[in-house]
Amino acid sequence: MKATVMIRRLKKDVLSELPVKRRQQVFLDLSEKEMKHIRALFRELETVKIKMQSCDSQEMIDSLKFNQKNIINKIYNDSAEAKIPAVLDYLATVIEADCKFLIFAHHQPMIDAIHQHLLKKKVKCIRIDGQTPVVVRQNLVMDFQNKDDIKAAVLSIKAGGVGLTLTAASTVIFAELSWTPGDIIQAEDRAHRIGQVSSVNIYYLLANDTVDDIIWDVVQGKLENLGQMLDGQEKTLNVSQSETRPSPSKQKTLDTYLKRCSTSMETQPSPKSRRF
Repeated sequence: MKATVMIRRLKKDVLSELPVKRRQQVFLDLSEKEMKHIRALFRELETVKIKMQSCDSQEMIDSLKFNQKNIINKIYNDSAEAKIPAVLDYLATVIEADCKFLIFAHHQPMIDAIHQHLLKKKVKCIRIDGQTPVVVRQNLVMDFQNKDDIKAAVLSIKAGGVGLTLTAASTVIFAELSWTPGDIIQAEDRAHRIGQVSSVNIYYLLANDTVDDIIWDVVQGKLENLGQMLDGQEKTLNVSQSETRPSPSKQKTLDTYLKRCSTSMETQPSPKSRRF
């Protein structure tokens, strides 16, 4: 009899000597102008949802679902651009600390803004995104690892989140989130891997009442479901919540919205929030 067996080696068993990894949420304040725009998109999304409920034509429902997906993508894109000024403002504190750090983002405008801001502030940095040739990436990594004057690595979550060793930094910042938990964990582990001698501090820059609220719960739900499938028990990753002002005034609305849109996102959200 032939059988296929999957052997899963847990990182906690293989790399038990690694220093601790600490995560923290940092809540950003966006301008009222940007928040009005984001709120308008959420209202547009709600309108589509109402139309879908009262529609009896499958063709029309399919069209509305397509429209719904486009609005969700626009909320994702526009939330990123709305966060740029607040992210750059936060970086002032990091630059002042004069430590090496990794900063991850997903959208090109965010990556460009961070990179240009660091150059303007005369902070030496490397940049690795989808446009960086593979043959160049390792040289950039070596520069970051070996040159004390290179303080920052600006990385896309996809291109910079896998296969790179960046243990010269023990500070990791996420300007944006990914819908996929594996992408986030892989990105964290560019610094949290063999060769790291310091505790790794990870900061998630979140904007309340934007798509960040939604992605946070989606990622948490996926992590829990994955843990249940592989180990038969719930898996969560703890964070320490920042003292920066959280404003969960619309959290209930966002959680409800997430459940409504779960089919479109192909995921079942967790009812728990503020954990990752």
